Amino acid sequence: MKTLYTDLDIRFTLDGISVRALNIVFERFTQTLPSHSHGSGCYEIHYIPFGYGKLNADGQYYDIVPNTLYVTGPHIVHAQTPILDDPMQEYCVYLKIRDTFRSRKPSPVMDAFLSMPFWIGLDTQGVHPLMRQLFSELEHRYTGYQNQVELLLPQLLICMVRNYEQHRLSSTVFAHNMSDSKSVIIDQYFLYEYHSLSLEVLADRLKVSPRQTQRLLQEYYGKTFQQKKAEARMSAAAILLSDRERSISSIAEALGYSSAEHFSSAFRNYYKISPGRYRRQNVL
Repeated sequence: MKTLYTDLDIRFTLDGISVRALNIVFERFTQTLPSHSHGSGCYEIHYIPFGYGKLNADGQYYDIVPNTLYVTGPHIVHAQTPILDDPMQEYCVYLKIRDTFRSRKPSPVMDAFLSMPFWIGLDTQGVHPLMRQLFSELEHRYTGYQNQVELLLPQLLICMVRNYEQHRLSSTVFAHNMSDSKSVIIDQYFLYEYHSLSLEVLADRLKVSPRQTQRLLQEYYGKTFQQKKAEARMSAAAILLSDRERSISSIAEALGYSSAEHFSSAFRNYYKISPGRYRRQNVL
């Protein structure tokens, strides 16, 4: 039993490092694979979902059992021997990595992967379903399968490193864009706090002055604070009015109005119709 995807040239980058997947194979071993090694920049990732065998890596013997994961990098001499009563089945991904140390920034993932030419252990990161999905994409070739494969292979490298490191916390963080963060803060504020909107409170959230807040609103939305406030409250009002069990007074209170009359006046100014009539015309 053997599934071969050979002579591939699937290219992706991880942290600026170019990686090529050249062979992707699944097979059930029925005979010993003799000693061999790979050249510079070449790595094989092996995952055994089922069966048993022996691995000889640089003269050291290791037992292969279900869920064994190991990597053989450049110049690691290795041979695999199945236990014939229940021979191992193996996924194998062959990678060629071009590392340009002089021109790249440090990479927590790739630095860790490249520093480990040989590793063996039991997988703790869910490599099996990832491998199955990888082979499913290559088999069926549905729309976008190339993109999926190019996304799955970096995940495989990340899983390898997480297996090496056993839940070490990353020291890196996502890049932070203050301008985009401000727009998110504004959106969230009007979306969730429409009942108690305040220019001063929003300015405090944004860490700018009320005047600067007004400028941001004009820049992002072309509207003043009062216009955004009315828009948020009236949008919520239209939804609340769809509930016939709710009185106009309770809706006014939920929206932060001091009275039903004040709410009705604001609603009429915005929609050119009273809340009661809006409900009769739009709610079944």
